[in-house]
Amino acid sequence: MSLGGTDSEQRRQASEADSAAATFRASEHQHIRYNPLQDEWVLVSAHRMKRPWQGQVEPQLLKTVPRHDPVILGVPLNPLCPGATRANGEVNPHYDGTFLFDNDFPALQPDAPDPGPSDHPLFQAGAARGVCKVMCFHPWSDVTLPLMSVPEIRAVIDAWASVTEELGAQYPWVQIFENKGAMMGCSNPHPHCQVWASSFLPDIAQREERCQLAYQSQHGEPLLMEYGRQELLRKERLVLTSEHWLVLVPFWAVWPFQTLLLPRRHVRRLPELTPTERDDLASIMKKLLTKYDNLFVSGPGNHAKAGADWDHWQLHAHYYPPLLRSATVRKFMVGYEMLAQAQRDLTPEQAAERLRALPEVHYCLGQKDRETAAIA
Repeated sequence: MSLGGTDSEQRRQASEADSAAATFRASEHQHIRYNPLQDEWVLVSAHRMKRPWQGQVEPQLLKTVPRHDPVILGVPLNPLCPGATRANGEVNPHYDGTFLFDNDFPALQPDAPDPGPSDHPLFQAGAARGVCKVMCFHPWSDVTLPLMSVPEIRAVIDAWASVTEELGAQYPWVQIFENKGAMMGCSNPHPHCQVWASSFLPDIAQREERCQLAYQSQHGEPLLMEYGRQELLRKERLVLTSEHWLVLVPFWAVWPFQTLLLPRRHVRRLPELTPTERDDLASIMKKLLTKYDNLFVSGPGNHAKAGADWDHWQLHAHYYPPLLRSATVRKFMVGYEMLAQAQRDLTPEQAAERLRALPEVHYCLGQKDRETAAIA
């Protein structure tokens, strides 16, 4: 009888499992998803998109930005403009392309002293040295990457590769990142990014390095190479593809419209990209960033590129736009996210579908075309 009871219990459990599998819908039922790149989980609760929003609403973005801020009574309004005087008294050259300079208020400096040994395991400190730079993409303040031409974006990529090569010869980690929009803490609308090189490997980079190393050790190939192949087969989270690149909303995405940009071949660092791959990268970046602007009318965002000189590492870029429902409603990482784990409302598949459907022509250009036609 005990054997019969065990068989009956097993059949009941199997029946319940089959029933759950048959009725589960990711777009309606909460579930958790694993991020193998950073060894963490995210709670997906798509049904929460139905709730009314009564939280904070951000102010609308400025409709126009001066192309070149004038100097009034000797005071520059925009210290990133060509010819402007910055806070430290240095005068920018009249640059007509990219412009790279040392950050006037760096978070890392190359000559900081070592804090010395700790006297207790609960109170540890370590040396932190490095360099922080700022890179302007373009001399005009009223353009952003998606409004630049593909050759202009290609020049930015070349500059990224060059500074990565230069700083990577001295520091183990070089982080390129852009914060776009006041919502992301960017106080200057001039198109620019930052480059931080550090003597230590930051936390997220450590996790990604550890996870990629473990995956390659177990499976014999880079984690993100296999992941990219799988997403190409499954297709539901793809946003853009080209000859050398693909853009997708990760299965484990945390931010509502987060994307991951991957090369199709194994590339460790930006300097390894061929001229053709750089041209293709400029093209697909323009398309992706245009889609983001079209989604919420020039919404804010954050993106970062990560490369390292390890065979198990795959070059990749993260894009983290903070907006959830509109240009004025953003996703907040508070409460449960701060105390337990990440949580998202929209499913990655729904986000990818919305991004795919957006045009690849920027809404500003489309509006100008319509105005020109109306005048004609």
